[in-house]
Amino acid sequence: MRLPGSSSLFPLAVLAMLAAFTFWLERASRGEGGGPNPNLRHDPDYQVEGLALRRFNLDGSTQYTLEATRMDHFPDDDTTEIREPHVVYFRGGQTTTMTASLGILDKTGDHVRLKSEVRIVRSEPDGNSVVMETDVLDVNPDAELASTNTPVTLTQGRSEIHGAGGLKMDNKARTLVLNGPVSGTIYREQAK
Repeated sequence: MRLPGSSSLFPLAVLAMLAAFTFWLERASRGEGGGPNPNLRHDPDYQVEGLALRRFNLDGSTQYTLEATRMDHFPDDDTTEIREPHVVYFRGGQTTTMTASLGILDKTGDHVRLKSEVRIVRSEPDGNSVVMETDVLDVNPDAELASTNTPVTLTQGRSEIHGAGGLKMDNKARTLVLNGPVSGTIYREQAK
């Protein structure tokens, strides 16, 4: 038994399904659908060898320099990888130097993640340097803020402190907070 008008609905249903499939296929080919887009692999679209960059303060003095052996930009996620970054901040005759094996810059440029063999050396007015070492460091370059949740080792002279919960550093305010638990050995300097 046939329902009245069912023979005229079948071609419309087939056309609707074909239109929906065509729409899905077009979106999937552009990478807007649920599947991966093979055209956007994680391959660099440009590379820079021997990078050297300077950022200036409003008064014309150098805020920081960045040098790296290589920089690669990836269009799929709009990130930039920096190989062997070497950053030096200049503030009131003192410097803070940050080095790592790798730096990953986000698409806005407001956040850099330093990874592997991260080392921070901060000069002090008395000539002693504070050295901090960790595995990962998140840096806001323009605000001169840095933080990590990974363990940190801080050394100054023979003194050594370990912050198991990471650190927060404000280079402009010259403050450093180690997150606990914190342990270490602090030696007094001998009077000369």
